Amino acid sequence: MSDAAARRDGRGAGALRPTRFSWDPMGFALSSVTVHTGRTAVICSVCLEESVPKWRQGSGKGWLSADYRLLPASTPSRQPRELMKLSGRTQEIQRLIARSLRACLDLEALGERSLHVDCDVLQADAGTRTASITGAWAALALGLRRLEARGVLAQSPLRSQVAAVSVGLVEGRALLDLDYSEDSRAEVDLNVVMNDRGELLEVQGTAEGAPFSRTQLNQLLDLAEPGLVQLRQSQLQALEQAPN
Repeated sequence: MSDAAARRDGRGAGALRPTRFSWDPMGFALSSVTVHTGRTAVICSVCLEESVPKWRQGSGKGWLSADYRLLPASTPSRQPRELMKLSGRTQEIQRLIARSLRACLDLEALGERSLHVDCDVLQADAGTRTASITGAWAALALGLRRLEARGVLAQSPLRSQVAAVSVGLVEGRALLDLDYSEDSRAEVDLNVVMNDRGELLEVQGTAEGAPFSRTQLNQLLDLAEPGLVQLRQSQLQALEQAPN
């Protein structure tokens, strides 16, 4: 059986799902984008606040926080809204998004301002956290470009480019950018966040069944890296077409 025949959508083992960006679905945000990776779709928006959390005041440095939610109709069975108490999964993902984005910023150049990133999943077909990071970086880059153009910032605090992708072992085969049909039966699931210098920001790996070897881990990372290069190219191409 060929690589292409082995996957439901006809992709080879090392192929990404189609990725596209649609700008400014939320007109009141500093910037926003809907990122589509296959059938997964996430709205990522960025808002600016001219203050920082109390514990950050007087430091001369800014802050970035992130919120992540699955919208009720984003999955086949309705997701109840998380209101008073967030699930452990939601808290984990929004912390991952925030850490990944803070790693690409010079928070001193931001000054005592806060950037709030919201990632709302419209449709979930696996890879929502990685799509959120990839889309949120694009929205952040556009938002900071706008602040610099308006004279709010003397220079952009953006220091690197960040994207994320999933890889996994499904029936013993290493696959890039898993959809739900693959993710739900993966023996190993890995989320990889990397910057444009090839440096790893986060690696989240789980053995769903038997443990996996160091050799398999290296195989998955080797599969993720060219996919991340492609995603960063897609981010930059989208930014070239973004409105000012």
